[in-house]
Amino acid sequence: NEPEWYLTQVLMWIGNHSKFLDDKIQPILDKAGSSVNAGLEFSRALVMLILEKLSADIPCLLYDDTLFCHLVDEVLLFERELYSVHGYLSSFPSCMHILSEESCFQRWLTVEKKFALQKMDSMLSSEAAWISQYKDITDVDEMKVPDCAETFMTLLLVITDRYKNLPTASRKLQFLGLQKELVDDFRIRLTQVMKEETRASLGFRYCAILNAVNYIATVLADWADNV
Repeated sequence: NEPEWYLTQVLMWIGNHSKFLDDKIQPILDKAGSSVNAGLEFSRALVMLILEKLSADIPCLLYDDTLFCHLVDEVLLFERELYSVHGYLSSFPSCMHILSEESCFQRWLTVEKKFALQKMDSMLSSEAAWISQYKDITDVDEMKVPDCAETFMTLLLVITDRYKNLPTASRKLQFLGLQKELVDDFRIRLTQVMKEETRASLGFRYCAILNAVNYIATVLADWADNV
């Protein structure tokens, strides 16, 4: 299954036809007094084909984590380019509506959580977990943020970026619920590591944990303004 093939093909068709539609078709519509935008209608029609294709493909991929995750990644890239490069309208049908359908959405949440937990396992078991990436650059690293805390907040940010264009607030809130679970999971992991360090409460790792907690709390407070 290679969704990138047909998704890229549609983006190419939209890009390749835009000049012809703007120069040749739009003036005819304008002359007839129509409010239709030729380029956008062309894009909308092609996206409807994508939605049909996705509706047929997704049920076949739901229980293959790797293929399903790949499909979601490619759809998100497609959506990003559709809006940023080709000016597609948020009021038009989009792939996010397909990803929002119950069975597909619940699977997406499950897979997102699985891969996030795997990422957390690897970041905390890394040799550099408690070392700051910027330890040698004093003016950049006032908070002495350990690598695992920075990587964790980047993980949360990436998840937000993936779900922010979902069409309904209720679906976004379910993703926010996942993020809250991950924050709590990370808190428990930090607590477990801290318990091992209580004998050396001024030790390197104990201080790194405190710096991590301070950093995460500060960033979450900054994000509080983001509706």
